[in-house]
Amino acid sequence: MEEKEKIDIFESAWRFLASVKLAIFTFIIIALSSIVGTIVEQGAEPAKNIALLAKFFGDNAAPTVYNIFAAMGFMDMYGSWWFTMFLVIFSINLIVCSIDRFPKTWRSIKKPQRPLPENSIKSMPIRKELKAKTTLNVAKDEFMNVLKSSRYNVSEASEDNSVQLYTQKNKYARLTVYVVHLSIILIFIGAVIGARYGFKGYVNIIEGRTTNVAYLSPSESYPLGFTVKCNWYETQYYGDSSTPMEFMSELVVLENGREVMKKVIEVNNPLKYKGITFFQSSYGVLNGVMDDFVIEDTESKRQTTLQPKLTKFPNQIGSFVIKLLPLNGQENTIALRRGDSFDIPGTDIKGTIVGFSPTLDRDRMTGALGTSEYYRDQMLNPAVAIEVEAPGRKPFVGWYLKGDPTWIMPEGGHELEFIDFRGVEYTGLQVARDPGVWIIYIACILMGVSLYLCFFISNKKIWINIAHEAPGKKGPVKITVGGRTNRNKLNFEKEIEKLLSHASDAIEGRSKK
Repeated sequence: MEEKEKIDIFESAWRFLASVKLAIFTFIIIALSSIVGTIVEQGAEPAKNIALLAKFFGDNAAPTVYNIFAAMGFMDMYGSWWFTMFLVIFSINLIVCSIDRFPKTWRSIKKPQRPLPENSIKSMPIRKELKAKTTLNVAKDEFMNVLKSSRYNVSEASEDNSVQLYTQKNKYARLTVYVVHLSIILIFIGAVIGARYGFKGYVNIIEGRTTNVAYLSPSESYPLGFTVKCNWYETQYYGDSSTPMEFMSELVVLENGREVMKKVIEVNNPLKYKGITFFQSSYGVLNGVMDDFVIEDTESKRQTTLQPKLTKFPNQIGSFVIKLLPLNGQENTIALRRGDSFDIPGTDIKGTIVGFSPTLDRDRMTGALGTSEYYRDQMLNPAVAIEVEAPGRKPFVGWYLKGDPTWIMPEGGHELEFIDFRGVEYTGLQVARDPGVWIIYIACILMGVSLYLCFFISNKKIWINIAHEAPGKKGPVKITVGGRTNRNKLNFEKEIEKLLSHASDAIEGRSKK
């Protein structure tokens, strides 16, 4: 009795794990959770998700909803124990369903096809009948030829007054559903491996600076095991607009102080090293780069009076790259920091870097300089302010715009060109390692192939019974065709009609000879 009870309990558990209801319930839970996990940004700052939830639930309810979601693990849903549990349950359900149904499917595949009585053929889901004025052998030969041309392996059974052809194609197509199950399980395995042993983070690297960590959150870092340096960052815009067209960063991977890899990355063209991927995701200008200046027009469109408020950005880290083109000398490119001075070779003219704007523009009609608060954190059109001192002349400040032509100094026609301001922009990178991604890639390819086979390739069985209309007598023959398939019945019916049409045309052609 105890042994029987144990068997009954095992069978009940097995039926429960193999049930379609469990599969549907688990799939719904996973789908709904994934929708929430997609809307709520995973691992983000609380304020960011609260602001997002406020759009759905209102400002007052958003903090409470956030706390509920956080307690349920929705802020790191794909790494939570309960989401992993549902993936495991769904995987077990697929495995048990496959094990439970596979033996019956396999027996059906291995069972040899046999001839059937004419009445059984007439009762099949797909059935056709026709008559032909020909002999049994002619009808048999033509149907045999048509079936073989359609890549059917035909078997034959003969009696005194009749002959039956029977064949099937794609008998292993019934197994494709199990390949789909396998691919789903592999996707889940890859996702769990990625969630448990991988990470997703971010890092902002200033031009010319390095880092050996990524950040999972503002308070949690992740050691990379090597060093990444950003040589430079550049944003390209559409024409004269402020709409970014492309973001590019040149990244260098360093190990033990030695360069091992260099690559210019763009959106959708990341750098990959030792299983860690660096995606270009954002950019920005360091806080405090732009000074507060009062800009007034003076004697020319290219000269302005500057009244700086020297309260911001006292420790300038960027370098202004400037090209000097003396009238009677050799051109020279120099890199200076704020407050640095330089001389025009062969003259007593002196210049000093006194200010910078990441986005300064000149009105095309009036020549007036201006900027916008909206763009103060974007390096749209950088400009440098240089105070020029010349003998016998009051010092003045000139603004040199990167997007403008070379500036010509009134004193002697010497030229200056502002090339770039390096070291104040940063590249924003998403950093991720997913050791399970290759399993997911393989599983997706496997699923795509198996789904195609599952929906478009079916197991087809055909029986063709050819007999004299009146047994024991010569004369017209009656042809009865029956077919059975596990899917795509309509297409299979059209295929049988096509086979009958070709065979009838061939029989008719032979009878006319």
